[in-house]
Amino acid sequence: MKILGFLSFWLLLSVSQQHAVPDEEGVCLSAEEKNLYELIMAYRKSKKLKSIPYSAKLSKVAQTHVRDLTENYTYEKDATCNPHSWSDKGKWSSCCYTGDHKKAACMWDKPKEISGYESAGYEIAYYSSGGASAVEGLEGWKKSSGHNPLLINSESWSKLEWKSIGVGIYEQYAVVWFGEMEDKSTMKICEQ
Repeated sequence: MKILGFLSFWLLLSVSQQHAVPDEEGVCLSAEEKNLYELIMAYRKSKKLKSIPYSAKLSKVAQTHVRDLTENYTYEKDATCNPHSWSDKGKWSSCCYTGDHKKAACMWDKPKEISGYESAGYEIAYYSSGGASAVEGLEGWKKSSGHNPLLINSESWSKLEWKSIGVGIYEQYAVVWFGEMEDKSTMKICEQ
C-alpha cells in the first residue's frame, strides 16, 4: 500500500511539473505564464497603451517553442543560429534564425505552420540558466533595445497594433509572441 501511495504521489508531482495539456476548449497557461502576461499588460498600461488579448494559437506556438529550445537547442556564443531558431525534431520545418535577420520569415511563419494563426507572429525570447521567471524576463526585455520596442510598439514597431499575444515559459526559456490578427480561440488559466 505504501508503494502505491508513493507512486500516486510521484505521478501527481511529475504531472504538476509540466504544462497542463491543452483541452478541446483551448490552450492552458501556467500560473507563471499568466503572471508574465499580466506584467506585460501592466507595463503597457504604464506607457498608456492598450492591453493585448490572450491568444490560444500564439500561446500554443510559444509553449511549443520553449519546449523545443529546452530539449533541442544548445546556445553557444558564436553559434550561427540564435534562440529564435527551431530544431528539426518536431512537427514543423526547421529554421536557423541568424543575427542578420535574412531568414526571419522562417520564424515569423511558425504561427501559421504550428497553430493555424493566419498572420505572421513576432517573438521575443529570454534564457536564464537558473530557470526562466516572468519578472526576470520582463525586466531583461525592458532593458533591451531589440526587445522593448515590441513590448511597447515603439520604433520600427510603432505602426503595428498587437491584437494577440501568446506566452510560454518552460525551464530556462520564456518566449512571447505578438500578432496583428485577433484570435478568438479560448484560453484556460491553469494554476499549478
